[in-house]
Amino acid sequence: MSQTLYFSVLLIALCSLSECIQRRYHHINMKMNWTEAQKYCRENYTDLATVNNINDMNNINQLIMSVNNSLTSYVWIGLMRSSVYKWKWSLGDPVNYTNWSNGDSNGPDHCVYMRDGSWYHQDCNMKTGFICYNESSKGFIIDDSSVSWRDAQIFCRQHHTDLISVRNQIENQQIQKIMNDKNISEVWIGLFSDSWEWSDKSESGFRYWDPNEPNNPETEKCAVVSGVTWNNVACSDSNTFVCHEDNLILIQMNLSWSEALRYCRENHVDLVSVDSEKIQFMVTKVIHQSSTDAVWMGLHYYCQMNLWIWIRGEAVCYQNWAPWNGVRLMDCNTEHRAGAVQSGGDHLWISLPQSHKLNFICIRK
Repeated sequence: MSQTLYFSVLLIALCSLSECIQRRYHHINMKMNWTEAQKYCRENYTDLATVNNINDMNNINQLIMSVNNSLTSYVWIGLMRSSVYKWKWSLGDPVNYTNWSNGDSNGPDHCVYMRDGSWYHQDCNMKTGFICYNESSKGFIIDDSSVSWRDAQIFCRQHHTDLISVRNQIENQQIQKIMNDKNISEVWIGLFSDSWEWSDKSESGFRYWDPNEPNNPETEKCAVVSGVTWNNVACSDSNTFVCHEDNLILIQMNLSWSEALRYCRENHVDLVSVDSEKIQFMVTKVIHQSSTDAVWMGLHYYCQMNLWIWIRGEAVCYQNWAPWNGVRLMDCNTEHRAGAVQSGGDHLWISLPQSHKLNFICIRK
């Protein structure tokens, strides 16, 4: 690399929230095809393994090593090729902000570079400079070497953390200012397009392919861990596999709030209390497969005290209410109400009569 420029700036919470998810992995030392492995994981745990970041990947590799004493065999994870291309961040962050100049149309082998503060998608083999993110310093590193997007990703992961995610306008302006100060006209950022999807419908864009993978798109549509990286192989192959178990579980039954509360306490621990941004993020990761427009959480309106409280008795500090929801109800003669999380959009909270029939989320531990 010809010249690397190091900068440490206070980016706004750039670390991926997915790193906060408490997830347990289980290596199942039985050989099945991908669909059979998916069914087994869903029946016994949460799903085939989703990998959100390099820490998850290291944990999975350690788990495989503890069982097989090697990383030479193929092991299924929950990634499968679909027919729909979507934008993803290499670091695994959700794509909530974009700043396109030439439109957001995506397709095979499309990656994104920044120029004059705007974003452009281009063939990933184009060569230009790039920006890495360093988790230790909470800063970014600009390199003016002319490389492909994949080579830039490999360099960032070997020497720092990953290619940078740009999550809001402030971060975009900060990066452009540094580029202008150093007279660097364009750089790769960590946004790319692919058609791979996780079994649990997670939006994680973290990928850890071997340099020559994925290939053979018509016949090899499922992902395996091979060595320390990933390959794509035929889904009909037989391999051992890794399941993941989340602390939260979506129950796809339509029950009233009190019925959902009883179910969680009899079969798990309790209805989830979404008392922090961290728990809210975890809820968004399991809510995708809901069959109702909202899901119950462990929040209810306590008429005698005229306020919303969690089922464990805590006051509501963290809040994510939709407009005109969550206001105090002065008329306690009406039907009792409870809090639910919307399944789509920004997953805002809404107030509903407790008699409504919804899916719900239990906490396991």
